[in-house]
Amino acid sequence: MIGIDDVRAAAARLAGYVTATPLLASHALDELCGVPVLCKAENLQRTGSFKLRGALNHVLSLSPAERAGGVIAASSGNHAQALAWAARLVGTYAVVVVPSDAPPAKVLSAKMLGAEVYYYARGGDDRDTIVGEIARERGLAIVPSANSDEVIAGGGTVAAEILAQTDQVTTLVVPIGGGGLAAGCAVAAKALNPNVRVIGVEPEYGADTALSLREGRRVSIPTPATIADGLTHRTPAPLPFDINRAFLDQVVTVSDAEIIEAMAVAFNYLRVVVEPSGACGLAAAICERIEITSGTMGVVLSGGNIALDPFRSLVGRAAAAGGDGGVPGLHARGGQQSAGTA
Repeated sequence: MIGIDDVRAAAARLAGYVTATPLLASHALDELCGVPVLCKAENLQRTGSFKLRGALNHVLSLSPAERAGGVIAASSGNHAQALAWAARLVGTYAVVVVPSDAPPAKVLSAKMLGAEVYYYARGGDDRDTIVGEIARERGLAIVPSANSDEVIAGGGTVAAEILAQTDQVTTLVVPIGGGGLAAGCAVAAKALNPNVRVIGVEPEYGADTALSLREGRRVSIPTPATIADGLTHRTPAPLPFDINRAFLDQVVTVSDAEIIEAMAVAFNYLRVVVEPSGACGLAAAICERIEITSGTMGVVLSGGNIALDPFRSLVGRAAAAGGDGGVPGLHARGGQQSAGTA
């Protein structure tokens, strides 16, 4: 299991390559949530998501021979872009394996960064088997999207940056897909300030980590049907799950409608574009899934890779439903059940 020294080593390795993203604030957002809120804008990170931190940390940790042989990963889109950028940086090439229904804008971005793309059928093919076969045939180094100490430590630099930027955060809210970001952030936050609560957030129809925590073991769910395309894992990655089981204080879920409302809130209150997966943490904040009695809530906006037309369509749906960023009547709705780790 990684520790804070691994996160610090990752931060040193990444220095000069990744953006120290800002914390965004809005008085209107504070009023909406009932507490001060600071949003970590990883949607403004190079390649548009936090994924660059983990992918690049892993690639920079490879031996020169491993790098020269090329790298490969499976991804729903953001990790693919991050790996392509990292490969270009170190002078090697990347192969990415993506679902056939991945957002075209994410796939195009990976291709433009030089990645070679293979497609698989989501819910049918086993993407990890495909990656393993291609890696063996071509001598490529696998860079997992979550199940890697280096990837987890890279993700942990998000929390380390937040706590270096402010000492006011008492609750940190992080989206969960494979679990690497939440795991890294939990390790970093608990080491730097044991009193900080770390809350994971999943889409309600992609709650594999919440279910696994309740069961006390990794379980699989059907292929999630959610607009949060980056959070459609069927089972938590093993390494992150062990960390999240030990360090996360709670996992909560949000609906697709609430994610869309959070995207509208981010645009109208913070003036930023956040993709559905990246808005899950903010959805939990505005929908009162998280109890906080003092201090500030830190929310990770994990990504912003969404094309104009789908973004406009989704935010338009929020407006049509009566939400214009103020989300009228939002707090009148009942809360979701959550899975604690204690």
